[in-house]
Amino acid sequence: MPTVLGQIPLEDPSAPDLLTVYLEKRANLVRFFAARLGSTALAEDLAQDLYLKVAALEPAEPIASPSAMLFRMGSNLMLDRLRKERRTVVRDDAWIRVGRTSIGGEDVVDEPAADEALAARQRLAQLIRALEQLPPRMRRAFQLHKLDGLSQSDTARAMGISTSAVEKHISGALKALLARLG
Repeated sequence: MPTVLGQIPLEDPSAPDLLTVYLEKRANLVRFFAARLGSTALAEDLAQDLYLKVAALEPAEPIASPSAMLFRMGSNLMLDRLRKERRTVVRDDAWIRVGRTSIGGEDVVDEPAADEALAARQRLAQLIRALEQLPPRMRRAFQLHKLDGLSQSDTARAMGISTSAVEKHISGALKALLARLG
């Protein structure tokens, strides 16, 4: 093999490119990753990620040691993945600590019981049906003010009516809804 200044060996220009070496060494790469990750499935995923990275590389000067380059790239991808997973675990643990309540070392669930959630969904469905039965202008005034959060004057402007008319529509809607829902 020729050398530059008698020190650094140059790669033969007819040597295989990195993608060809990847295809030859793929099984070895998977075993390498599996031994470090403890999972063949994760190793296969990592090998696929490495393939995508190698396939996206622009052709460059020949590489002196393509196998070493592949294993280095794979190791870097593996470390990146492990760091990302570690950050995810830390973030998720912090989220759980913030979002939970403990009493005497036991976690207390902040969610409503299943029967309460079902009852709430049924009440919401009844409310929606009752809203649909209101006259259109009354329903629109109620939705703008109570559901969309507009003030009575903004609701009046949006509907092109007076503020007192909005008050009457909202009052009528509340009376009708209370009568239907109990």
